[in-house]
Amino acid sequence: MNPTEVQFILYVADQARSTAFYRHLLGMAPALEVPGMTEFQLGPGVKLGLMPEQGIARIISGPLPHPAQGQGVPRCELYLLVDDLALAAQRAREAGALEVDPASDRDWGHRVVYFADPDAHVVALACPMAQR
Repeated sequence: MNPTEVQFILYVADQARSTAFYRHLLGMAPALEVPGMTEFQLGPGVKLGLMPEQGIARIISGPLPHPAQGQGVPRCELYLLVDDLALAAQRAREAGALEVDPASDRDWGHRVVYFADPDAHVVALACPMAQR
């Protein structure tokens, strides 16, 4: 397998709320915003998608639990390397993110601060320790 594009899709309770959150956090407008899907182009061939839980439930419910059953439970982590950690953390706070763990140096060589988005997906903002 050799994918030409990677898209990570978060299942969200409220597409408009999550779109506003990520628009502010990422400092960019969505590349696509239609009922049932919002996409942010994070880099060449990399997208972050936001899909309403009710929409994906029509496809996966039955064999899998309804996505809303996981509401408020951390289900994934979005790890973003940023140029300015302090500025990125401030944007997260302004967007309404819940700070989960303050910025600290991690043994894998990054300084990282952890937040939760409106659906409790973990958003880690990181930079190499040398860039602090």
